[in-house]
Amino acid sequence: MRKIRTEVRYLYTISRDYRKEIVIEKSRFICSLKKVHSEAEAQEFIKAVKKEFWDATHNCSAYIVDDLAQRSSDDGEPSGTAGIPMLEVLRKNGMTETAAVVTRYFGGIKLGAGGLVRAYSGSVAGAVKEAGLAQKILLGYYSFLYDVNSVGRILNVLYQQQLFEIADVQYDLRAKVILKMRAEQKAEAEAWLTENLNQQIELEQEGTEFAEVAL
Repeated sequence: MRKIRTEVRYLYTISRDYRKEIVIEKSRFICSLKKVHSEAEAQEFIKAVKKEFWDATHNCSAYIVDDLAQRSSDDGEPSGTAGIPMLEVLRKNGMTETAAVVTRYFGGIKLGAGGLVRAYSGSVAGAVKEAGLAQKILLGYYSFLYDVNSVGRILNVLYQQQLFEIADVQYDLRAKVILKMRAEQKAEAEAWLTENLNQQIELEQEGTEFAEVAL
């Protein structure tokens, strides 16, 4: 379990890898979307799309892996007309771990700067909408210690509620009960445990992870 910051965060990614094509003024715009878990994976995806569409006029790209790894490329289009608008679509949707490549086959009609911005951003927005979103929810692992001779009795009580899951029980001089729940429910869980176990329970963080929930 990886320890990270514990503030409540609601991020999104695509529900599935997806590709969508639109035609604007005879130019073909093909948006390819992929879930990525690292910057290296995002860059490999971009390379793969460029190889697939090697004869395209442009293969513009944008990706967001996390707060720090966010990149875009105009790939020969006028500066600021492709990569940044694509990246802004991902940002406005609160997305993470998502890469987008928009391949353009020029149709002979110039779109102008404004037209290019609308074409590239619209291509990504349309593909994201059709791919569907999954919410990334921060889950926390929290533990408390309990008398090893009595823990079996309280486990029967814990298994009957819906607020958290029992992730593990470790036995030593005292039993360590590890619970899994949404990070923002920690205080509620402590209150529930204190009331139902008839003693003050304070949960200690063991780790966190993100889970995806389809919308």
